[in-house]
Amino acid sequence: MTAKLTRSQVFPEAELPDAVSLVAEGRKMAETVTVGRSPFLEHYGVASEIEYKRRCVEEGRVMMHAQIGFRDTGKSQRAWGQIWETLDKAGYRVDRYGICLDWSMGYPRAHRKNMPRGTGMIMQEVEDWIAMTSKAPVSPHFGDFVIGTPAAFENTIAALLCGSTSVGNLGQYFAFRQPHWDDDIFTTAESLKAIALTAAQPVEVIVHSSLDDGFASMFTDLACSLGAILLEQYIVDELCGGHASYSFGNTYARPFTRHAFQRAAHKITKTPGTMIYGATTMYGQNYAANYASLATYLRMDIYGQKTRPAGHAVNPTPVTEAQRIPDIEEIVDVHMFANKLVELDEPLHALYRDDEIDPIADKIVEGGHQFKANVLQGFTEAGLDVRNPFEMLLAIRRVGSKRLEELYGPGRPTEGRLRGRTPVVRSHSIEQLEEMGEGVVGRMDEAARDRIRNAGFRACIATTDVHEYGKILIETVLRQLGVTIVDGGTSTDPNDLAEQMKGSGADFVALSSYNGVALTFVSELKKDMVKLDVGAPIFVGGKLNRIPDGSNTSLPVDISEELTAAGAVVCPGVETMLEHMAAMVAEREGAEHGRKRA
Repeated sequence: MTAKLTRSQVFPEAELPDAVSLVAEGRKMAETVTVGRSPFLEHYGVASEIEYKRRCVEEGRVMMHAQIGFRDTGKSQRAWGQIWETLDKAGYRVDRYGICLDWSMGYPRAHRKNMPRGTGMIMQEVEDWIAMTSKAPVSPHFGDFVIGTPAAFENTIAALLCGSTSVGNLGQYFAFRQPHWDDDIFTTAESLKAIALTAAQPVEVIVHSSLDDGFASMFTDLACSLGAILLEQYIVDELCGGHASYSFGNTYARPFTRHAFQRAAHKITKTPGTMIYGATTMYGQNYAANYASLATYLRMDIYGQKTRPAGHAVNPTPVTEAQRIPDIEEIVDVHMFANKLVELDEPLHALYRDDEIDPIADKIVEGGHQFKANVLQGFTEAGLDVRNPFEMLLAIRRVGSKRLEELYGPGRPTEGRLRGRTPVVRSHSIEQLEEMGEGVVGRMDEAARDRIRNAGFRACIATTDVHEYGKILIETVLRQLGVTIVDGGTSTDPNDLAEQMKGSGADFVALSSYNGVALTFVSELKKDMVKLDVGAPIFVGGKLNRIPDGSNTSLPVDISEELTAAGAVVCPGVETMLEHMAAMVAEREGAEHGRKRA
């Protein structure tokens, strides 16, 4: 079993910032910063999105959520109006937009200029935020890189001023790290001030958290994921007087457990949900096949909101999402599809049965409450102040979801299982990655598999950004092949990774990348490796794209050739890396044979 926590392990600092003062500073700002009157609030005559959500629940209306945020702010503004207008003419409605800010927006404005950029939207002035949200009566949801980042307080101020009453992403706070930014004390302080500012508003403001973003999605047990909602409610609602809410769905691909989790969360939440995100892990290379996945998760989500409404909007995600940022017309098309599906689905409701779903939901709820109780008791025993929101936030962030589940998960302790426990209800996302990894190894040529197993490879595995699923898949495959894993971390910095490679004697590095930063990262890593005289191969896979300088579309382009020129081995799949590893073994054997002959 994992050793119990101690305060000195979690908080080696002699002193931490005063939570009471930070909360007071956030609440003080509410005297001058309040929610602006956006077209959405004016058009529907509501004080906040929470009020609007409750109205939709009463009317039996299924809300719709779309994601927008092109690098070109002008195009994003056009999308804001065009999507709403086109759907409105067809007799449909999009209720809310999730605004895809670039991850560089997570840095304080004064530090942002020279930091790495991804593929999202960058807004410099508060006026840019206001201009964005003024184009149509759609609720602005700032789901990423606001609360939870070093820029949490200043970005929350801008979000409120432009009329947003849904601000996140608290889930990112627990799992994300801005590259080249190691001050988690500052990030925690700014996030706590931001939460306090929302709580002090004269209207209800959602503090949003995505369960798909790093923290809760890394649990093997859905009961722990539900427990994460309960812990966030405890911190935001009980300790800070705010309104915690959540989204899920991207990694909930199995319809049965997706629906069971929706039922379970419906039983324990206080504030209406934000949205149920599209199950994009179901999407592949074939767009036509992706429509089957689209219909599968939408039908389940629509049924959930019709029968046990939690206030969530459903999110029809364009079938191109797995490859690139969808364009405006593709967003319109998928919303036409979803709205029509709502109309067609109504007669099918009587055919659904809940007798198998509800018992699973009850198990998730029971396990979630147990997880929350275990965490609070364990933290108390470690000497942490569970009534202090600063300590709660920072402790959960530093301990991390993996160790939290190992220590406090409600599942039965089981030797040999991931996290050392048998889950109450197993998370399909982790299970799916394990099955994919097993399949990759199973399909390998037996001789190549044995040669890699006997090679004694040591591999450094890391991500260039916050997305960890590719890393988990690679680790799963390499562990089955007997490769020693050196954990390079997530959102790691190139210089730190190069030093770790040299110190560990890694034979190669495997990078998973997603947010349009692969080329910059690989170029910097290669330079740092040359300085340290590290000649190991760099394998890179994931969503390998970026927005070219001067692009007039804001759509990313593939950069595989550029990455190859920068010195990386581009891997469309894990199989490519394995082929190169087999070649490395053959090269070793050839060199050894040559030495013996000499």
